[in-house]
Amino acid sequence: MKTFSAKAVDIERKWYVVDATDLVLGRLASQVATILRGKHKPIFTPHVDCGDFVIVVNAEKIHVTGRRLDQKKYYRHSGYTGSMKSRTLREMIATKPEEVITLAVKRMLPKNNLGRLMLKKLRVYAGPEHPHVAQNPEPLVFE
Repeated sequence: MKTFSAKAVDIERKWYVVDATDLVLGRLASQVATILRGKHKPIFTPHVDCGDFVIVVNAEKIHVTGRRLDQKKYYRHSGYTGSMKSRTLREMIATKPEEVITLAVKRMLPKNNLGRLMLKKLRVYAGPEHPHVAQNPEPLVFE
């Protein structure tokens, strides 16, 4: 019996929409990363992008546990000496809520060309509206 390996022509992509209201950030990110990667499909192949598109709405209403709002920090560095800047999770949610979910999902995907391709299938919006109505996204509910 031969091992099945998915090819690009075998893959059918779907669109899913997730409402992030009151969902825990890490749990949401891990489940979204699973769908982007395609691990929920029976034809999953590690070296092929088998995943589906995911739209996350209401990113500004994400929930975190513990004292992460004030303790979790996001760092940026331009490459120049002494130029490291940091922001707390509370500041990031106030200014760029889409970036919080995108970074959380990005860090759960493979760190290679394939992971960067998978991340392009993620769309995150701060509010409840999104411009992808024509793709007929299915609502995706996480427990």
